Amino acid sequence: MRLKITIGDTELMATLYDNATAKDLIAHLPLTVELEDYASNEKIFYPNPKLSTQGAPAGYDPSAGDITYYSPWGDIAIFYKDFKYSSGLVSVGKIDEADVKHLKFSGNKEAKFELVEE
Repeated sequence: MRLKITIGDTELMATLYDNATAKDLIAHLPLTVELEDYASNEKIFYPNPKLSTQGAPAGYDPSAGDITYYSPWGDIAIFYKDFKYSSGLVSVGKIDEADVKHLKFSGNKEAKFELVEE
């Protein structure tokens, strides 16, 4: 499934994977949230309620552009820099490589997440 993330006048495109966590996220769309920076390598927000992690592996080794769900805290983490393997991290999608640069902004920004027709 294709996902459009709109931040101000900028549109980022991503692909969502076929797993229980991604399907649960899709059920919440469209969604407008405040993206905040975390650890100078990812943007996060907290979907409510927490997402399913049924059938998910124990952890994941994220790269720039990965859209993930950190189950211990219940947040979506979108990486704009590579990071290390993290227990409880579930991969749900990937932002198109050319669009990752648009995540490197300071402060918090509102973002709209919505499915798009392929």
